[in-house]
Amino acid sequence: MNLALFEPDQPGNTATLIRLAVCLGLVVEVIEPCGFPFSRHALKRAGLDYLDKARLYHHADFKAFQRTREKEHRGRLVLLTTAAPTSYLDCRYQAGDVLMVGAESRGVPELVHAVADERVRIPMTAGMRSINVALAAAMVLGEALRQTQGFAS
Repeated sequence: MNLALFEPDQPGNTATLIRLAVCLGLVVEVIEPCGFPFSRHALKRAGLDYLDKARLYHHADFKAFQRTREKEHRGRLVLLTTAAPTSYLDCRYQAGDVLMVGAESRGVPELVHAVADERVRIPMTAGMRSINVALAAAMVLGEALRQTQGFAS
């Protein structure tokens, strides 16, 4: 299972997600352009020494990400979005899925929604906009890894 970050805005969240992925044994795919210079310096505070252990793909843009996904026959694209009709708890995850979170400030464009194989949301209290992207990813990854027996033993 891979975790894809679409044009992340916040280096702290990006580093936190990379650290989460390292701890869970996942690959991280960062899709540019980022809202900050993507560098060790920008990620150091939250990434600590986990950055050296990361398995990281860095894509120039969404088209490059899609080309790599198709070329390497990666699994379904599962988009985490507040606009999804399906709760993340009702999705049946597969071991090869690529879970994607959007940019913190704007999510993802309609093009990404259109190509996603699954779109899932976290049920929230009425009137709330969204959960922090790193927390949302952790929640959904936890369920996806539970279903696929993907947690390290």
